[in-house]
Amino acid sequence: MKWFLAKSEPDVYSIDRLEKEGQTLWDGVTNAQAVRAILSMAKGDRIFFYHSGGVSAIVGVAEVVTDGRPDPKNAKSAVADVKFVSKIDPPVTLKEIKESHLFDDWALVRQSRLSTMEAPEAFVKWVKKHRSM
Repeated sequence: MKWFLAKSEPDVYSIDRLEKEGQTLWDGVTNAQAVRAILSMAKGDRIFFYHSGGVSAIVGVAEVVTDGRPDPKNAKSAVADVKFVSKIDPPVTLKEIKESHLFDDWALVRQSRLSTMEAPEAFVKWVKKHRSM
């Protein structure tokens, strides 16, 4: 099982909305690197749900319920169905991640505008050690 990180501004699509709806189609991504990440998602993989803007932070966990696939509505995009798993309390802030200096080579720190990416296994272990999820 792989872990990913997917960003959304909370006023566009929030963890609360995903929790309420239960499941959604993750779409709207056109950056080539992010599209490759979505296409590599497989059923059962997990996603750190990240709120960007304001206090940037990982606020929850979702599960991939369908493999990533090309977006039938946009040839430059990809989609995957995801479902709510849990919220992370307290959220893991970008500030906290940066201040740890443990993940300085991760795209989240190096490429702040990248919307979807794979999460390093070391990061997954770090979050599980420090948070309830």
